[in-house]
Amino acid sequence: MNTQAPLSITMHPADNVAIVANDGGLPAGAVLPGGLVLLDRVPQAHKVALVGIPEGGAVRRYNVVIGYALRPIPAGSWVHERLLRMPDARALDGLPIATIRPAPQEPLAGYTFEGYRNADGSVGTRNILAITQTVQCVAGVTAFAVQRIKAELLPRYPHVDDVVALEHGYGCGVAIDAPDAAVPIRTLRNISLNPNFGGELMVVSLGCEKLQPERLLPPGSIPLVDERNVADVGASADSVLDVVCLQDEAHVGFMSMVESILRQAEAHLARLNARRRETVPASALVVGVQCGGSDAFSGVTANPAVGFCADLLVRAGATVMFSEVTEVRDGIDQLTARAATPEVAQALIDQMAWYDAYLARGRVDRSANTTPGNKKGGLSNIVEKAMGSIVKSGSAPISGVVAPGERAARKGLLYAATPASDFICGTLQLAAGMNLHVFTTGRGTPYGLAACPVIKVATRSDLARRWHDLMDVNAGRIADGEASIEDVGWELFHLMLDVASGRRKTWAEQWKLHNQLVLFNPAPVT
Repeated sequence: MNTQAPLSITMHPADNVAIVANDGGLPAGAVLPGGLVLLDRVPQAHKVALVGIPEGGAVRRYNVVIGYALRPIPAGSWVHERLLRMPDARALDGLPIATIRPAPQEPLAGYTFEGYRNADGSVGTRNILAITQTVQCVAGVTAFAVQRIKAELLPRYPHVDDVVALEHGYGCGVAIDAPDAAVPIRTLRNISLNPNFGGELMVVSLGCEKLQPERLLPPGSIPLVDERNVADVGASADSVLDVVCLQDEAHVGFMSMVESILRQAEAHLARLNARRRETVPASALVVGVQCGGSDAFSGVTANPAVGFCADLLVRAGATVMFSEVTEVRDGIDQLTARAATPEVAQALIDQMAWYDAYLARGRVDRSANTTPGNKKGGLSNIVEKAMGSIVKSGSAPISGVVAPGERAARKGLLYAATPASDFICGTLQLAAGMNLHVFTTGRGTPYGLAACPVIKVATRSDLARRWHDLMDVNAGRIADGEASIEDVGWELFHLMLDVASGRRKTWAEQWKLHNQLVLFNPAPVT
C-alpha cells in the first residue's frame, strides 16, 4: 500500500493536467495538494485533469496542446489516450527561423578526460578492433572468428578493450544503385571510422555481394593504411584496403577462412595495443543522447537533467547530438527558432519534410511512433512524447544538422536526423562519430552498444531500485524531491568524464550487453 502523501507534477502554469508522481499511482478519493479530489484511480505518471475540460477543449501539458477532449472530462478525472484526439502536425511553412538569440554562456574550461587520440583529430573513449562486414552472409564466419580472437589473441594485447564484429543485414538482395541506398552505405562506411576504432580498418567480404569492399570504402576517399605499415605492403597510404574475402580460391575449408581473419586481426591488434590514453579536453567528447522505453516522467526528470548536462558539454566545447525525427516533429517550431542560422533552420525543415514523405509512402504517420509501453507509462500520444523528448537537447543554439549516415563535421549542439527506433538511432549516431552515449528510459530497456559506452538514466526511482544493476543514474530523485535537475545534470557530466576515461564502466559494459547494428535502409529490397 502506498503511504506516500499524494504528489503531482505540473510542467507549466498554463497546463490543465498534471501527472501523478506516486509509486503505484493514486486511488479515487485521493486529495492532491490544493484540494483536488481524484474521481478515478490514476496510475503513476498518468495525467489528471486539474479543471473541467469541455468536449473539444484543448488539453495542455508543457503549455502545448497535446490533444482535444473527445467528451467532457471533469476535474479530477484520469486523462488518457482514449479520451483525446491528437492535433494535426505543425505545417513546415511559416515557422520561426533563428529567432531565439540566447545570451552566450560562459565557457566551461578546465575539464578533461583520458582518451585515445586518432590521426584524423578525433578521440576515442575506448580502444576497440572493429571488423567491418560488407554483407550479412559473412556474419556467422566472422562471429566464430571473433570468439577465437577474444579467447586466443586478445589476452596478448592488454591495452585493447575489445573486438567487435560490425554485423548488419545489408549488402546484397538490395537495390544498390537506388538513390536512398546512399544512406545505409555511408552509414556503414562512417561507423567503420568511428573514433573508438583507432583508424584500424579491417573488412570481411564474401566476394559476390553487391556492396563490394571498394564501393563501401572507395580507394583514395579515406586513409586505409597507416603510414607506419606502407613499407610492409608496398603501396601508397591510401590505396590498400585490408580485406579477407571468403570466396578467395586460397581458402580451402571453413578453418582456412577463420585463420585468415585471425592473421589479419593480429596485425591490427598489435597497432592498437601500442596506443595509450592521453589527457584531452572535454571538447573531444561526441555525445549522442537518446530516449527509449519512455514514460511521462522522461520529460520531467531524466531528459531535463540530460538537457542541463548537454548545455554543460556545449559550454565545454564538446559535440552533443539529439535525434529521433518523429519525436521532435511536433516541436519543429521550437527547433527552427533555436537554429543558429537560417541555413540550419532550413536543414531541419528539409529533414522533417523528407521523413514526412517517407512515412506517407508507408501509409502511416507520426502517430505510429508511440508504443504500448509508452502509453502504459502515461504518454497519450506522440505530441506529448515529443515535448518530453526535445528537452534533452538543453537550451543551446542548434549549430548544425547531420543527415542520416553522415559524419558530424562541427561542434556544439547538433540535430542528427534518425528514425526513433533505439537501434537505428544508435547506429546512425555511431556513424556520426559518437564516442559516448546517454540513454534515458522510464519503462526500462537493457539497451547497449558494443562500439561505445552507454550510460543509462532511469526516469523513476522505482525503476532504478528494481534495475539497480542496469541503470547508471537515478534521475527519479528529482521527482522524489531528493535532487534538483542541476544536481543530476552535474552528476551525469562528471560520470561521463569518468566513463570516457575508462575509470568507470557502465552496467551495459560490465554485463557485455549490446544490441546489433540496424542500418536505416529506405531504398527497395530486391
